[in-house]
Amino acid sequence: MTTTTQTLFRSYIIEEYHLTEEPYYVPTGDEIQLFEAAYESKIPVLFKGPTGCGKTRFVEYMSYRLGQSRTKISGKDATTNDSQDSKNLPLVTIACHEDLTASDLVGRYLLQGDETIWIDGPLTRAVKAGGICYLDEIVEARKDTTVLIHPLTDHRRILPIEKRGELLEAADGFLLVMSYNPGYQSALKDLKHSTRQRFVAIEFDYPEKEVEAEIVAHEAGIDLTIAEGLAKLGEKIRNLKEHGLAEGASTRLLIYAGRMIAQGVEPRRACQVSVNWAVTDDYTLQASIDEVIKSIFE
Repeated sequence: MTTTTQTLFRSYIIEEYHLTEEPYYVPTGDEIQLFEAAYESKIPVLFKGPTGCGKTRFVEYMSYRLGQSRTKISGKDATTNDSQDSKNLPLVTIACHEDLTASDLVGRYLLQGDETIWIDGPLTRAVKAGGICYLDEIVEARKDTTVLIHPLTDHRRILPIEKRGELLEAADGFLLVMSYNPGYQSALKDLKHSTRQRFVAIEFDYPEKEVEAEIVAHEAGIDLTIAEGLAKLGEKIRNLKEHGLAEGASTRLLIYAGRMIAQGVEPRRACQVSVNWAVTDDYTLQASIDEVIKSIFE
């Protein structure tokens, strides 16, 4: 691939990689068993849950876990120098947005010098490679774009490539996974029933306080006592949703605060910039959260 083509390809909102290290993930229920059952049955999966609760980390973890299982079944040793493809299950992540078109997913023709070449889109690459395609925040995509995935989510498992007049059959191992935040639902941003009822749904939420403290301590590299304080802060802020707060503090934000503390930032200040000011611009709510922070990190 030429430098020009590589530059154009990088312009797509896509991450494709093979995970070489096991992502850190703490189960909070039976989500691993459910995902494995869906994968083996070739049933598409829909994640529902608030922002920063671990949906993306979970799909990364399952990509690694299933890839390792597939390696063992095939009789290959994951510690050998076999190719990456033989070790891990490919994962293609697509951040959905309102300007996402069918061509962004499937592919397009590009001019290269005096010729026209076809470049596969991220969805096409996942279908061919037999990997997981993860459509993050699917409700942000245009509805006419999401209809494109329908033939991939039933018994046909095919991807129509209209510009090339092709019907691409999904390779073994391919699975379509989507996620969205129900808290952002509206009449304008919601999944069509014809799309929703093609998936099994796994619901996610923020973990229990003790589990969240363990996660924050590991991810931020801080003492468990401080992590417990951050988890307590997260729990109290989420209770403010009943008093006008649009969205509670995510586990991700608590980890950010922990990392700031690990770098020497005073805990109350770290919580202010990483959590309080991130979740709301309402001065009344900020004052309330600041009081909570003071009560925990005196």
